[in-house]
Amino acid sequence: MAKRYTDMNCYLKAAFGCRVQKITVDAGMSCPNRDGTLSHRGCIFCNARGSGTGAHERGLSISEQLERGKKALFRRYKAKKFIAYFQSYTNTYAPLSRLRALYDEALAVDDVVGLSIGTRPDCVDGPVLDLLESYAANRMIWMEFGLQSAADDTLDRINRGHTAACFSEAVCAAQGRGLLVCAHVILGLPGEDRQKMMETADFISRSGIDGVKIHLLYVVRGTEMEHLYRKGDYRCLEQREYVSLACEFLERLPRAMVIQRLTGDPHREELAAPAWALDKAGTLAKIRARLEEQDTWQGKKYKSTNQPTR
Repeated sequence: MAKRYTDMNCYLKAAFGCRVQKITVDAGMSCPNRDGTLSHRGCIFCNARGSGTGAHERGLSISEQLERGKKALFRRYKAKKFIAYFQSYTNTYAPLSRLRALYDEALAVDDVVGLSIGTRPDCVDGPVLDLLESYAANRMIWMEFGLQSAADDTLDRINRGHTAACFSEAVCAAQGRGLLVCAHVILGLPGEDRQKMMETADFISRSGIDGVKIHLLYVVRGTEMEHLYRKGDYRCLEQREYVSLACEFLERLPRAMVIQRLTGDPHREELAAPAWALDKAGTLAKIRARLEEQDTWQGKKYKSTNQPTR
């Protein structure tokens, strides 16, 4: 049988006819949940680096980061084309002139065929979307919105600073512009059981978005989550639990939705727990094996009568 889920590598190869890899770049952005606009705390699972590489602090320009990434990914995967992934913090949270300069610099690098913009749903306005739409005429542009959960009580608990409705509004604003939209969700958030996690799957399945990243909640050193974990107020998912949840989550998503990620990818030196989170290859293998054993696949439980959330 064909692959049991629609993975990003196959999607990109079909679109471009060759191996395409994302290159993570650090633009030195901030976040309204860190700079005091919403909060100084940040999300409880996020440390001060904001998932950044530190490349900006080392003085590397966007083009320098991309050139280094190209060489490494060609050696490892023989990749021929690349997408610049603005990952750390909130990559639409800056004056439009700065955003334009950053995005233009990335797209000017040879063999960069698109952008992937990691951001918050409350940090995207009309002018930013107009700019990204202008690129989408001849480049692949992904908007990656951090949702994490469709439950507002969970979003409040993790100090996210926006609601699920805010995500829906951002999706509606981005659609119809030639942009591709991806949601980030996290399995294992404090206070969430299986039912709540599956409600998030159903929520995004109705949203009309194009892709999803499914993350494991792992505990990073120096975060509020670590404090909760050390006090015994949070229990990490076990690997078998996560595999089961990820497979059921996939079942509820439309078959055409691109699965950009199926687990987290922590920095070894930052990880507090669980240790198995470092076994990314093993976790992916177990997910694939469970899908085979259960004879199930992405979309098996998706209800095609669901209408996009508006």
